[in-house]
Amino acid sequence: MENETESNAPATADAQASRDLVGSLQKGLGVLEILANAPDGMTLTEVATEAGLTRAGARRLLLTLVASGYARQTDRRFLLSAKLLGLARTWMGDAALWRYAEPVMRRVSATLGESCSAAVLEGEDVVYVARVAGRRIVSVRLNVGTRLPAYCTSMGRVLLSDLEASELTGFLAKASISAKTERTVTDRAELAETVALAGARGYAIVDQELELGLRSIAVPIRNKAGRITAALNVSTQSARFTCAEMEQSILPTLLTAAREIEDFLALQ
Repeated sequence: MENETESNAPATADAQASRDLVGSLQKGLGVLEILANAPDGMTLTEVATEAGLTRAGARRLLLTLVASGYARQTDRRFLLSAKLLGLARTWMGDAALWRYAEPVMRRVSATLGESCSAAVLEGEDVVYVARVAGRRIVSVRLNVGTRLPAYCTSMGRVLLSDLEASELTGFLAKASISAKTERTVTDRAELAETVALAGARGYAIVDQELELGLRSIAVPIRNKAGRITAALNVSTQSARFTCAEMEQSILPTLLTAAREIEDFLALQ
């Protein structure tokens, strides 16, 4: 009897967790994510198809978002409103930190002639919270709020290196992993080793795994407790720097900038 009780415990916990979820809210957030990927808006039918909802269900959710000010309707198309920007700014309301960090990042960009960015981990992605564009153009369009897969980006690997081994294993087991280029590491065991190496070194380099011709190097930004709260990176064209040259010429500047930002964090 004791063993039977123990074996039923996980199922009971799962059932309780499921009862605690608000299904309609989950669906509404899913619709927000769908609209976020459609800057030109979507019709009711398109949203319903993408979300796997009935037209009636999608209509109720869309009209609720419109009534709440998070979306707007133009003719037959639904688009996100600017109200979400306010939420994003509040969420990133480490705003004081990134306002302080921006001049530091500008110095990095000016010194190296390359772009400098900062990001945090959210789900399977890194989300850009600050960015200073370099003088040279890269084809990947990146702005504050841009999301990129964590597994194939330098900042993502630095952020993932702060996870416990079991957490990283769980993350990689569930993550959607596919080859972005012929160089992308997709083997989960190899990815785990790459993330561990980034943690041991204190930096990560990604060589054309997100886009051919694009290399990036990232370092961690740690809080007072020593945990990685964000990552700072420099991205460049592969024709400009080899990986070895990035370690020699970019890494010291990047580490100095990260320590300066950490000094500000320590005062908070």
